[in-house]
Amino acid sequence: MENYEKQGYKSGFISIIGRPNVGKSTFLNRVIGQKIAIMSDKPQTTRNKVQGVLTEEDAQLVFIDTPGIHKPKHKLGDFMMKVAQNTLKEVDLILFMVNAGEGYGRGEEFIIDKLQTVKTPVFLVINKIDLISPEELMSLINDYKDKFGFKEVIPISALEGNNIDRLLQQIKEYMPEGPQYYPADQVTDHPERFIVSELIREKALHLTREEIPHSLAVIIEKMEREESKDMVHVMATIIVERDSQKGIVIGKQGKLLKEIGKRARLDIENLLGSKVYLELWVKVQKDWRNRQSHLRDFGFRDDEY
Repeated sequence: MENYEKQGYKSGFISIIGRPNVGKSTFLNRVIGQKIAIMSDKPQTTRNKVQGVLTEEDAQLVFIDTPGIHKPKHKLGDFMMKVAQNTLKEVDLILFMVNAGEGYGRGEEFIIDKLQTVKTPVFLVINKIDLISPEELMSLINDYKDKFGFKEVIPISALEGNNIDRLLQQIKEYMPEGPQYYPADQVTDHPERFIVSELIREKALHLTREEIPHSLAVIIEKMEREESKDMVHVMATIIVERDSQKGIVIGKQGKLLKEIGKRARLDIENLLGSKVYLELWVKVQKDWRNRQSHLRDFGFRDDEY
């Protein structure tokens, strides 16, 4: 990538936290310059939800979202809280976004309590400043300053675009020197399809052992959230090179394919945090590993095979 070796180039990961409806999505869409798809997930096991990538001449800022920080009501909530806190320890900077019109409440207090154990620098970003007077803003800033040692306090209006440039400049100041992680034209990361395909492939290889070599690819044909059923519908095709391999993957009376689907579905549900309806098909594409067009179709770039 062109800025990988650039002297003084900065890059880093920034986590945006805050209660729902404080304007995190509006902020990201404003910064990135376009509406970003909501359904994205772990680009790698240590990161969570890359939401937006801003690439400029001197820096690349990768904004990530964490599972919401709130008081857990069940075991899944406990797990999500641990994920969120681990993510906060792994980023370079945390933006704690609050709504100027709502003041300091129990939700904010809970988040600040969790931040006390994190060594990562934290900015307080007060959004929707167009809703309050300058006097009210100063009073709110003082309230928060008494509660936590924020590195910077920056009031903005994500909707109007007020003070966004100043916030970005301050973020860059706190970024380490580093490489450009993503291509300049990439504004979001959608690795969930790749990870889902890998989970299915892993199960297929595991269950077939040596009978199926790595001549197996998985294409995600469809991945859609069905809001009415609160479920993600995944349709995937397992690609093999020979008819005999197709028979092995399907198994007697389809038993092996069902087992692949069952095991993969559990992992996909853990990944997406949602119920999953998984449909699997098996298709023969003779000698696909030697065909450049097939490799591209199946998501393999020139430097990956």
